[in-house]
Amino acid sequence: MNFFLVIVIALALAMDAFAVSIGVCLSLERITKKQTFRLAFCFGSFQFFMPLIGWFAGHNILKYIKALDHWVAFGLLTFIGSKMIFESFKRTKIPAKRNIDPTKGLSLLFLSIATSIDALAVGLSFAVLHVTIFYPAIVIGLVALLMTILGVKIGPILGQLIGKRAELLGGLILILIGVKILFEHL
Repeated sequence: MNFFLVIVIALALAMDAFAVSIGVCLSLERITKKQTFRLAFCFGSFQFFMPLIGWFAGHNILKYIKALDHWVAFGLLTFIGSKMIFESFKRTKIPAKRNIDPTKGLSLLFLSIATSIDALAVGLSFAVLHVTIFYPAIVIGLVALLMTILGVKIGPILGQLIGKRAELLGGLILILIGVKILFEHL
């Protein structure tokens, strides 16, 4: 598989990670280098491993994954997005407990899975086409990592422009990404 085609596929797969990283930034008052690293590392790692898993799963699982991938991504993004929207309206007296950090724990795991489900299907497709997987998987992971960092850099600028309800917008963005994924596969 030629380099240009691998880059185009990697960029297409990284768009969800890019958009989700912007949404996550909108939910935070300030994003640290640690949070940026966690997002980029997890999104990049999942984008690297999912095509490998898909490729090794091969033909037998393709029909099952293809039928559910969009529902899983939609469900995870809607859950996280709804949680962010709920948090945007929640008023607490202790500022330290205002938000749950979406760059940690189950939130990060769910976001990483949701943004990489399509990469699993790409890996399955590569298996069907008898394409070697390691080189494309490395490129896909690196592009996702870089696009996540770019999204994190753009996110705070959007947050300053939007103001207080940035978390609401971030949650809506995640839900809309989930809806987009769902409609693309129905």
